[in-house]
Amino acid sequence: MDSIDIAADFAHQAIDKIAAIAKQAFSGKGQRLNDAERQVISDCRHYVYDNPMTSTAIAVTAGFFLSRLLINR
Repeated sequence: MDSIDIAADFAHQAIDKIAAIAKQAFSGKGQRLNDAERQVISDCRHYVYDNPMTSTAIAVTAGFFLSRLLINR
């Protein structure tokens, strides 16, 4: 083997080790993010159900400001 092959093998081993470490570090993160998303959506639904007038006022106000931002461009 020449030095290029040795360097390539070393690089492949290093990348494999890094990939294994990254996989281990991020293995549970996706499920936790999905759970957090479901919780936020559930909380928003309950808030809208419990406070329909306030929710409507917030939506109208947000729509007004978004339309103003987009019209002025």
